[in-house]
Amino acid sequence: MRYDLQPVGSRRSLLRFLLGSPLLLAARPMASTQELLEVVAQCEPDLSPVGELITSPKEAINVFDFQAVAKQALSPGHYAYLATGVDHERGLHANRAGFGRFALRPRRLVDVTGLDTTTKVLGTKLSCPIALAPAGMQTAFHPDGEVAVARAAKTTDQLQILSTGSGKSLDEVINARGESVWYMVATPRLWPVTRLQLLHAEEAGCPVAVLTIDYVGFGSQDRLRRLRGPGDPFRIRENKECRSCHGASEISQIGRILTAFGHDPLEVASDLFTLDWDYVDRIRDTTSMKLVLKGILTHEDASLAVEHGVDGLIISNHGARQMDNSISTIEILPEIVSAVDGRIPVMIDSGFRRGTDVFTALALGASAVCIGRPYLWGLAAFGQAGVEGALTIIRREFETVMRHMGTRDVASITADFVQST
Repeated sequence: MRYDLQPVGSRRSLLRFLLGSPLLLAARPMASTQELLEVVAQCEPDLSPVGELITSPKEAINVFDFQAVAKQALSPGHYAYLATGVDHERGLHANRAGFGRFALRPRRLVDVTGLDTTTKVLGTKLSCPIALAPAGMQTAFHPDGEVAVARAAKTTDQLQILSTGSGKSLDEVINARGESVWYMVATPRLWPVTRLQLLHAEEAGCPVAVLTIDYVGFGSQDRLRRLRGPGDPFRIRENKECRSCHGASEISQIGRILTAFGHDPLEVASDLFTLDWDYVDRIRDTTSMKLVLKGILTHEDASLAVEHGVDGLIISNHGARQMDNSISTIEILPEIVSAVDGRIPVMIDSGFRRGTDVFTALALGASAVCIGRPYLWGLAAFGQAGVEGALTIIRREFETVMRHMGTRDVASITADFVQST
């Protein structure tokens, strides 16, 4: 595989020039040098090839290999939908930079043969603490969409959380998965609509409802909006292609229901999708499923969630797709784990790309990690086989880190193995 390192070399040439400049005559020359290094590091490209791309999932070295193929395979509009953050996209960088705030403390001479990665969250047994985060409109990335992902989840034995905005029906996905999935509810504050969503998931046998609480209107996805036409937020200039993958989703159906109720989906989104704790209580008291809140970002809200009888949390900033300039989820994790104090499980997503990322989150108190973009890159690149490839890589990396850290099982991954830098 050939990698084109020219952009990196150019930046490093610039760095050498700047390091020879009067910048180093500052009052704190070493600090200035370090700050400059950090800035340049943020500009380094992902470890994905820009020359010859992989032609098979088996050739992938890391999940970024799938990203490179996905970028080439998808139309500009669909790749923008997958890749973008909001505003200046500082949140995208923050989610990755946050892992640099923590260092791992490996223990040596520990027998790590017979590694056990299994764990259990809310009664669901996981083969490893890595789950598939909910992501809408997956048919935009591959015709089989969520069904291909479900088949990959079955093969790799991973927990799948299905988005309300799925391009495939819940029944199709469960049939492909071979067992129930967790179901994400993104609902307007219209009780008949919410109740229908809950009933559908209950009847399908879903054990857990994941209520997304940070969906309060469309984020300012500038790069994506440049590809859109006026009006409909899902109407991209590649209309013919987009109608086939976006039109069947439940989010689109909700839009049609809002229209039937006499509401303009765009004008009322920020009002009708703004839930409150009373609505959470109503959902909790109505459904037989366990209730998880996705989108918690402060210890104050985590404490309130426990008070309101919520069964679990997913710390999430929506992959930096809703609001810019928020702190990374990995940095928020310790304060939320402290607030919850073991009373309910805490899961986390946004920015996870490596096995070390997963281990760090578990050491900081997370029960499991949800990944999003990596498996979507795999889906766009090679369909089901690509999803399996991306999951296999992250899981293999996680197991390697467990061995290096001297942890035989998930329960042995504790705060003793991580420190702030």
